[in-house]
Amino acid sequence: MRAKPSDRKPPDPRAQAKKAALNALKRAQRMADKAGVELSDWEGEFLTSVAQRVETYGRAFGDPEKGGRDQALSGNQTIKLKEIVAKAKGEKKPMKRGRGFGRRAPPAPVTAEPEDDA
Repeated sequence: MRAKPSDRKPPDPRAQAKKAALNALKRAQRMADKAGVELSDWEGEFLTSVAQRVETYGRAFGDPEKGGRDQALSGNQTIKLKEIVAKAKGEKKPMKRGRGFGRRAPPAPVTAEPEDDA
């Protein structure tokens, strides 16, 4: 017998995020294998270690400031995963990360004109 729509529990956002992250990690690995793209040792280790942490703990990061409460991957992990997917697709350019908080060029000095006393 089917449950009534009012009897169903709302989906757990953490469980959904965990499932989505695991699927994305597996998809990235499959894409790289299928395309014959050689991932670096670091990228392969990244995919396996992040997947293990997500399976064990439900998320791959411990510091709550690095990602949302109902997210399984931190912001930087998500960026790196997108870079691996782009590499597997054969896209040449890596993702741009912005200029950061680098220094800007100093403003041009303002020169005062000499005053005439006449």
